[in-house]
Amino acid sequence: MSEAPAEGFGVTLTLERGYRFAVDAQLPGVAPFVIDEGPPLGDGEGPNPSRVLASAMASCLGSSLLFCLGKSRVAVRGLRVEARGTMARNERGRLRVGHIAISLHPDVAPEDVPRMARCLELFEDFCVVTESVRHGIPVDVTVGAVR
Repeated sequence: MSEAPAEGFGVTLTLERGYRFAVDAQLPGVAPFVIDEGPPLGDGEGPNPSRVLASAMASCLGSSLLFCLGKSRVAVRGLRVEARGTMARNERGRLRVGHIAISLHPDVAPEDVPRMARCLELFEDFCVVTESVRHGIPVDVTVGAVR
């Protein structure tokens, strides 16, 4: 789902070795996690950035669906969300995430299925991450002074 609209957010990545970064989500009580490129660049000791992106989109969509179903009083007994990505080369031959397909599998009672219809029409629009990626996010990149 989302943080309040006026709030900013931040994360800090610190190189540990090779291509392995420790990620500090800057949230109290939340332990750092690792992002690492797979071989031959890294050691594959954590998800790579493309998998983190897919995870963020899948989690956001799952949260949006859960929120809507909760508001509709549909009891969700479980939810599995799968994200599958493909890589593609752009016109300059650079590797990019070419496509991400996300499927959600909520476990609800058969009698609740008809009440899910409205949520299935709405939930994607409330996923901050997926809709931001889908419509392009302006990105500013700076490189600070070398120390």
